[in-house]
Amino acid sequence: MNNQLSKPQPSSDPLLRRLLSVALAAALPCAAALAQQPAQNAAAPPAPHAAQPAQPGAAPADVGTPTLRIPVNEVSLIFTVTDRHGHYISNLNQSDFALLDDQKAPERVNSFHQQINLPLRVGIVIDSSSSIRSRFQFEQQSAVEFLLDVLKARSDRAFVMDFAETSTVDQDWTNNMDALENGINRVHPGGGTALFDAVYTACRDKLLTERGPEPVRKAIIVISDGNDIVSRVYLPEAIKECERAETIIYAISTNWTPSRGPGDKIMQELAEETGGEVFFPPSVEEMAASFKNIEEELRSQYALVYTPADFKADGSFRTIYLYCYDRHYTVRARTGYFAPRE
Repeated sequence: MNNQLSKPQPSSDPLLRRLLSVALAAALPCAAALAQQPAQNAAAPPAPHAAQPAQPGAAPADVGTPTLRIPVNEVSLIFTVTDRHGHYISNLNQSDFALLDDQKAPERVNSFHQQINLPLRVGIVIDSSSSIRSRFQFEQQSAVEFLLDVLKARSDRAFVMDFAETSTVDQDWTNNMDALENGINRVHPGGGTALFDAVYTACRDKLLTERGPEPVRKAIIVISDGNDIVSRVYLPEAIKECERAETIIYAISTNWTPSRGPGDKIMQELAEETGGEVFFPPSVEEMAASFKNIEEELRSQYALVYTPADFKADGSFRTIYLYCYDRHYTVRARTGYFAPRE
């Protein structure tokens, strides 16, 4: 797997740019026509594909929220673009990007949206091991404020999970802020740290089931020092489960020392492999700023829906490489996905 997805190659290579542009030439006109239509039409399902029926238990779409139905042979890709200073870039067009799926240009691009208002599915996963006892109250307060700010629409949902040696769901999926706050406040620190188990369980039991015909923006915010000592699954297994669940990890480190330790590297790998970001606040009081950055990113993303070339619904892993022609910009997206099985 290429871990350098977020680093665009220099745009000064005319041959690479010409090859990518030619490969995508057939895909772009369709999306360009869609982009010129009114917003409500752009969010409608592409005509050639029949929408799939909603899965049992899927949350209903919010009234007034555009619905974009995704057939089994289409991919919905959410990604973020930043400049060298980490500022979000929200005014780019589809022609600014080239995309490779399984090392091939897509058969066609069906839609491209800036800052699309997709329903949110957010998991707050809090390290409740003994090592974070002294700063736990600040973590709870920051998490509550984040949920108050980020859950806007009736279609948004969140859950709360804490982990020490085992994982506990403190509040299941809801947009009821009182219930979410009570769930966060029920968490009490104590025990070892099983970070990989917690991420794996959250994706398998909570986010993998949140898959329906309409795309949603799925993310886990992990608050931990990353020092896993008792997990039964390994880091690659936890990352693979995130990829299956199409979930982005945002990691907030609780290591306040200036030096970056092994746990910080683990948090960074979790975030980068899933298209997210890791934050290293210099003190517990600065944790709220990290949550603010995550909130801004969730509202400053692009959504691209495309049909891959040579697609097979065989459950295999397909790599994604998203390239921005402007070398001053960094694209952050997941590195791949598992094709569904028929």
